[in-house]
Amino acid sequence: MTSGAATPGGATPFGARLAAAMDEHGPLCVGIDPHVGLLDAWGLTDDAAGLRTFALTVLDAVAGRVAAVKPQSALFERHGSAGVAVLEEVVAAGRETGTLVIVDAKRGDIGSTMDGYADAYLRDGSPLAGDALTVSPYLGFGSLDPAVDAALASGRGLFVLCLTSNKEGHEVQHARTEDGVSVAAVMAGRAAALNAGADPLGSIGLVVGATIGDSAARTGVDLAAVNGPLLAPGVGAQGAGPRELAAVFGAARRQVLASSSRGVLRAGPDLAALRTAARTAAHEAAAALR
Repeated sequence: MTSGAATPGGATPFGARLAAAMDEHGPLCVGIDPHVGLLDAWGLTDDAAGLRTFALTVLDAVAGRVAAVKPQSALFERHGSAGVAVLEEVVAAGRETGTLVIVDAKRGDIGSTMDGYADAYLRDGSPLAGDALTVSPYLGFGSLDPAVDAALASGRGLFVLCLTSNKEGHEVQHARTEDGVSVAAVMAGRAAALNAGADPLGSIGLVVGATIGDSAARTGVDLAAVNGPLLAPGVGAQGAGPRELAAVFGAARRQVLASSSRGVLRAGPDLAALRTAARTAAHEAAAALR
């Protein structure tokens, strides 16, 4: 099954929904990243109550105004079950506003454990199931099969870690197989195969850091051939502007969903300021990518 195919329930595939959202609102995803420093800067307590106020304020500010939001699961999980309950509330609230929700949990495992993650994050009716999930393929791309199957069956999507901007990433992602192909290129090729024939975009995307420079070229990754969305963290406060986006993504620029977290969030807690920051970031992303 390709991600361009109709799902059993008749849902529009994630790739098509994301393409439409980027066309309407601009290619920007706002991260909901409740770091301790941001909670403090907003005058909020570092507990589940402060977390809830922070997350729902961000959602209130940007929902219906950006292509997607991306709650960072770890920063909710650190507050225990009460924090996970807030994440569930954010997922539900995003769904009610019609804003796409990418749950940034970077799950990856094998066998029945991956089945469990797929059930938690990609099954209709699960309180943690947004519109897409970030996953790690570094137990082998095939280890993601339960998540791939669940995503495509329910009209959801995946963002597979491919070329990340952390300084350790090259140790695995730039390594070469016996055939001389980089690990990152293998992962990109597997995603491309799943997206074959999808229009306008497949639903199996990649995570490609906006600050990786010429890593795609050096590792032989053809980003345009992936035919799926490219989630690009690192825009704004982390250093990537229009020049960097153009350099990293080249011919694949229209597939890119730029992700900005601190660059938007530091404008809070004022709703109007958050909306202005998100609107500015969306315009800058559109100018660079479209």
